[in-house]
Amino acid sequence: MQRYSTITEKNPREIVLLRGRGCRYRRCAFCDYHEDASCDEAANLAINTEALENVTGQYGTLEIVNSGSFCELEESTMKTIIGVCVAKGIRIVHFECHWLYRRHIPALREAFARFGIAVKMKIGVETFDHQYREQTMLKGINETDPAKIADAGFNECCLLFGLPGQTAESMRTDIETGLRHFERVCVNIMIENSAPLQPCDEVRQAFVRDIYPEYKENQRVDILLHNTDFGVGK
Repeated sequence: MQRYSTITEKNPREIVLLRGRGCRYRRCAFCDYHEDASCDEAANLAINTEALENVTGQYGTLEIVNSGSFCELEESTMKTIIGVCVAKGIRIVHFECHWLYRRHIPALREAFARFGIAVKMKIGVETFDHQYREQTMLKGINETDPAKIADAGFNECCLLFGLPGQTAESMRTDIETGLRHFERVCVNIMIENSAPLQPCDEVRQAFVRDIYPEYKENQRVDILLHNTDFGVGK
């Protein structure tokens, strides 16, 4: 498992994949990332410390991903993150958060602000088609208004494409909606895994052919054709 990398294009930053208690929600029809988890806090801290020791501060920005939400990282790991940020001069930290934990975001921002560190929060909204998101993806976001989702404390959003029923038009609409309401959009292309909802090759091909050329140079849009394109994972 690769747990540290650098992203040198489009918002350059360092990135670490940490391990926590695991996703509490665990009902998304497309996801099996919650398998990267443990209830052994000491073991998690050892893994996370090893990953964080690679951070140099070269970009002043660090992204934290953990196959879940920031709330599912133990306090010992959060203290280590803050210590590394202070030591390496990190001024912006990106975290991920499920809609369930949105009310915990202000406290996290306050904790990091005490050390002069700004927090950017990303939500995996996956699509702004509410019916598809909740009936097919089973995402667990009861809000239908993209503006209200963003206003709940989220700066960035993740979208998931390459699934049955999606079209070039729906994918383009999702990206444009994301750009209207969020600072940045991260597009993930679905790959085969052990989850019930599996990718559709026709939709994947439509993205590469019709959508990717439109947004590949957009500095506000990260595109992962494979889930390890940021250099972390397996």
